[in-house]
Amino acid sequence: MLFQGFLNLNKPSDWTSHDCVARVRKLLRLKRVGHAGTLDPAATGVLPIALGKATRLLQYLPENKAYKATIRLGVRTTTDDLEGEIINSQPCAGLSLAEVKTVLAQFEGKIEQIPPSYSAIQVDGKRLYDLARKGEIVEVPVRTVEIFHIEILDWREGDFPELDVAIACGSGTYIRAIARDLGAILKTGGTLAALIRTQSSGFDLTDSLTLSDLETKLQAGTFQPFAPDAALQHLLSVTLPATSAQKWCQGQRVSLNSDVTGMVRVYEEETRFLGVGELQDEVLIPQMVFEPIS
Repeated sequence: MLFQGFLNLNKPSDWTSHDCVARVRKLLRLKRVGHAGTLDPAATGVLPIALGKATRLLQYLPENKAYKATIRLGVRTTTDDLEGEIINSQPCAGLSLAEVKTVLAQFEGKIEQIPPSYSAIQVDGKRLYDLARKGEIVEVPVRTVEIFHIEILDWREGDFPELDVAIACGSGTYIRAIARDLGAILKTGGTLAALIRTQSSGFDLTDSLTLSDLETKLQAGTFQPFAPDAALQHLLSVTLPATSAQKWCQGQRVSLNSDVTGMVRVYEEETRFLGVGELQDEVLIPQMVFEPIS
């Protein structure tokens, strides 16, 4: 069976995003498989995986994400999480939740963030984690990211207190960097102890499948991916009559009486998803034709 659409995978711990794609490719016997939003190996949670022609839709998925994270204070590591070597460890039993709350508020909104040294960002064509493993010191570029909301879920006192938070953020945000920078401002040190991605690219953890779930459904013949347009609901939609739909699917621009501008989902007769187009001055320009009409 040729699958076309999206798999909302609950990534297991200690698997890279690439490992997951390779496993799904093997299970589904499908060559064209890709993912949105890389997750660190230690992290778990939502990893959207595109199947078949849906890989061409990855670039149009919404970028916002949400996480549940545990931050351990009093510890600094090389990787800004517990996977790295400890740089410094200092008990901070006297730290109060009130102090943490005051500082945490500084992270909401648009902020400047320096990504972890061990990350997939490229500098001069080389991945930062490759340079870090070689002991090379490079200047990591600062980036602007947006944190929409941070909610404190739990606080556990002790020599190395832990803070559980829910974070909603934009693309490119490193939760490890938030843990590191929170500890730096508090002058205690901080590192990421656990991370679960609860939302990504329009998919939610509650609707996700583990690799084991996927195998079970495949064996039972009950696996059905999300429809290709399920991840594009953040885009407005337009419907074309049959004649215009055929022209559009052949790569031609078509006129459309609409005051909408920007990227849109394109349908024929409201039900058949054709692809993604861009509306400019009442002209619909093909961007990605998913379902050509013969």
